[in-house]
Amino acid sequence: MQNDKIVVGLDIGTTKVCALVGRRNEFGKLEILGMGKAVSEGVVRGIVSNIDKTVEAIKKAIRQAEEQSGINIGVVNVGIAGQHIKSLQHNGSITRQVSDDEITVEDVNRLTNDMYRLVTPPGSEIIHVMPQEYKVDYEEGIVDPVGMSGVRLEGNFHIITAQSNAINNINKCVLRAGLEVDQLILEPLASSMSVLSDEEKEAGVALVDIGGGTTDLAIFKDNIIRHTAVLPFGGNIITSDIKQGCMVMQNQAEQLKMKFGRAIADEASENEIVSIPGLRDRTPKEISLKNLAYIIEARMEEIVELVYAEIVRSGYANSLAGGIVITGGGAQLQNLVQLVEYITGMDTRIGYPNEHLGRSKVDAVKGPMFATSVGLVLAGYHPLDQRVERHSGVEEQVYNNTKAVEPKSSSANNNSGGGLLQKLKGFLSDDID
Repeated sequence: MQNDKIVVGLDIGTTKVCALVGRRNEFGKLEILGMGKAVSEGVVRGIVSNIDKTVEAIKKAIRQAEEQSGINIGVVNVGIAGQHIKSLQHNGSITRQVSDDEITVEDVNRLTNDMYRLVTPPGSEIIHVMPQEYKVDYEEGIVDPVGMSGVRLEGNFHIITAQSNAINNINKCVLRAGLEVDQLILEPLASSMSVLSDEEKEAGVALVDIGGGTTDLAIFKDNIIRHTAVLPFGGNIITSDIKQGCMVMQNQAEQLKMKFGRAIADEASENEIVSIPGLRDRTPKEISLKNLAYIIEARMEEIVELVYAEIVRSGYANSLAGGIVITGGGAQLQNLVQLVEYITGMDTRIGYPNEHLGRSKVDAVKGPMFATSVGLVLAGYHPLDQRVERHSGVEEQVYNNTKAVEPKSSSANNNSGGGLLQKLKGFLSDDID
C-alpha cells in the first residue's frame, strides 16, 4: 500500500544537513515521522568541500531522525545544488514505423532516452531531462502526444546538467554514512513540489529558494518547468557583510541577521541600538539597527536584481501571472517581500510547505527553510513531471526504502537506485508490455 511506504529526504545544504522521514496518510497528506538536523561544515555554496565533515553531519542528522521516528534508514532522496548546475534547451525527434498506430508511452520514453545520450561538456553529466512541448508530424504545441497518430515525433526538452565531481562527492558522502542514494534531485525542483500549487504552475510562477550558499531559481508555466538556474549567493554572504561592516564575530553576525535584520533600511528605527558582548576584557559593542539594515539591504538588492535578470533572460518575465514565491532560510528576513516587489514589480509571497503536510511530529518543518527537505520526501510519491503519472494509469511504483525491524543492508535491497525518470521509464515500459 502507498500509505505504508516510507520515504527519507536528505538535504545536504551549506548551513545545515537535514534528514526528514515521511509517510503518506489516509488523506494523501505527508506525515513527518522524524527529523534530524546537523550543522553543515563541509559544504560551501552547495558543493561538498570536506568529505569527512559532511559524512559526520549526515550521520548525526540520520541518527536523530532514526531516534525520533523509530525507523531504520537505509535509502534516501538527496538534493543537489551549486553554481555548477547548468540548463539548456534541446530538440530531438524519432521516426515511427507505422502511422496508423497510436503514439505510445514507449515512443515518448525512447525520445526522452535519446536526450540522455547528448554530448555534454567534459566533466559534466545530465541529471534531469524535462519534456516541454511535442510536435507530431510538424503539428506544434502538443503537451502530451500519447494516443495521437503520426510518423514523426519531435520534442523540446529542458536539460539540466551537473558536474560529475560534485555528483560523485555527494554519492561518496552518502555511501560512507552507510546509506544508499535512491534519487538525486535538483533542489529547486524539490522545493517547488512542496510550496507551489498547481494553479500557480499553470499560470506561471518563479520559485526563488534563498539558501545559505546559493539562491536557486525555477520557473514554471503551463504546469511545465521552463527554466532553472543556481546563483552563487545566499544568506551566508549577508552574514559575512554584517561581520565585516559591524566588526563582530561570525556567530554574532548570524544572530543579528536572524533576530534584528530587515531587508529595507527605511523600516528600521533610527534610535534602536543592540549591545553585543565584547571580546575578553573589552567593553560591549553597540550596533545601530538602522546601519545593520543598510548592510543587509545593499546585499539583498544585489541578489534580487540577479534573480530578476535571470527571469528576464529566461524570456518568461511577462508571462508569470503567479509572480514570485520566495522560500528557503533567507525567506525569513523581515520586509523581504516588499523589497522583491519593489525591485521586480511582480506579486510576491513567502512559500511555506504546508499544503502537502498533514499532522506531523515536528512542527518546525512547516517553515520555509525546510521546503527542500519536504520536497525530497514528496518526490518519493510523485514524479517531477505530472504527465508521467497520467501515462501510467496507476500510481507510480515507489519502493519502500525503510524498515523499522530490519538492518540497513536489508532495507537497501528494496531499492534499485538510479534517477526518478529512469525508474519510471522502466516501470512504464513494463506496464506497456
